[in-house]
Amino acid sequence: MLKRKGRVITILMVLLLLFTGCSMQTSKEAQQENTSEESSPANTDINTDSEKNEKEVKAPSEELQKKDKGEPVRRLQLALQSIGYDVKEDGIYNTDTTLAVTDLQLQFKELKATGLYDKETSKTLQKLLTTDKGDFKAYKILAKNKDVQKANGGATVLQNPYDQLALVNKQHALPADYIPKDLVTPKVRFPFTEDLPKKQMRQVAATALEKMFAAADKAGLDLFAQSGYRSYERQDSIFASNVNEHGEEAANKFSARPGESEHQTGLTMDVTSPDINYGLTIEFGKTDEGKWIKKHAAEYGFIIRYPKGKENITKYQYEPWHLRFVGKEAAKEIMTKGITLEEYVKGK
Repeated sequence: MLKRKGRVITILMVLLLLFTGCSMQTSKEAQQENTSEESSPANTDINTDSEKNEKEVKAPSEELQKKDKGEPVRRLQLALQSIGYDVKEDGIYNTDTTLAVTDLQLQFKELKATGLYDKETSKTLQKLLTTDKGDFKAYKILAKNKDVQKANGGATVLQNPYDQLALVNKQHALPADYIPKDLVTPKVRFPFTEDLPKKQMRQVAATALEKMFAAADKAGLDLFAQSGYRSYERQDSIFASNVNEHGEEAANKFSARPGESEHQTGLTMDVTSPDINYGLTIEFGKTDEGKWIKKHAAEYGFIIRYPKGKENITKYQYEPWHLRFVGKEAAKEIMTKGITLEEYVKGK
């Protein structure tokens, strides 16, 4: 009898141990499941935040240009970073941002390579953010932090000659091999019939010149275009000729060294009128055409590049005939304030 009771007690103890072990295992598994469930939403949130951040990188719709500041510029810089450009996200449309935009534009034939962020550039940037980039590559054409090069005259060679606001003067020169890719002949009057390269301008400037000439015609004026694009080699020949005749110091007051001439940008046109026998002289400023140009050029994106009284800044004599295209926004500020391109670029 005692043996039976002992066996029963033993069996009960074994069953109790088995039951306790199963309960502990079940409890442990339950805790693991709860822990897993609690951690899953956190991981989901992290993934969601990451996806959300990626979706938020969009090309801004606003038109922007060098020297602009603010949130739209910051968003542009963030978008440029997303496709491989090394630009600071500081909300300032500076030289690095301009170079990145220009490099992007140069890789697509449908875009104007000006360094200005326009509607078409915005559409292209958005496609690069959301679809396959194809052959696109950041800094494919224009390199950032390229070693500083000096021209023969000692001027620093520009890294971005395509920039619509490029400052070209005795301190900043264009590369010797720079030839604008979009040169066209504007449909305006010239005092000669030959089909010469000096009739040409970059497309954006040529279009603006045509509009300005049309407005001058409506005002009853007789405006003529005289000299636009000039290659590095042509400028070299002209400067050498002037040096032979006047000496280098005197020649450089009215004639640029090769690489230092704005005519090589394709954004410049010298204008004249029959009243001064189609010449390029200071007297042009006194003609009806010259007075009209001074008052209205900025409305079409042009400035008088070498204004009277600013010779100490531009280092060139007063040239009322020399028009440089910089775009309406910059032109209106420059002409309204009576400043030079040097002062505008470095002023704010």
